[in-house]
Amino acid sequence: MANIDLSSYSLSELKGLQHDIEKAIKDRQDQGVQKAREQVLAIAKEAGVSLEILFGNPAKKSKKEGNQKVQPQYENPEDPSQTWTGRGRQPRWMADGLASGKQLDDFRIK
Repeated sequence: MANIDLSSYSLSELKGLQHDIEKAIKDRQDQGVQKAREQVLAIAKEAGVSLEILFGNPAKKSKKEGNQKVQPQYENPEDPSQTWTGRGRQPRWMADGLASGKQLDDFRIK
């Protein structure tokens, strides 16, 4: 690697170099990703295998994993339209009820 004396550069020149170097690094990484993508596509095509078979369909996978709506487990006995899944921050009606001596099971949807 070349040893470059940067001591004579001004701050703005160094920042300009830094910007240019960061851009060059990103461009080089993008080129590497593109080359790898082309190689994988060529190998898959040669083998007669689609990328969906090779890697699965990410769109379908993400819908199956984590994008499903969670069913509510608890409801406000005074207003059944107010529900809670049991995940995330406890609703105020739940916290107030627990503070007044009710149990979690008192709110469970049956």
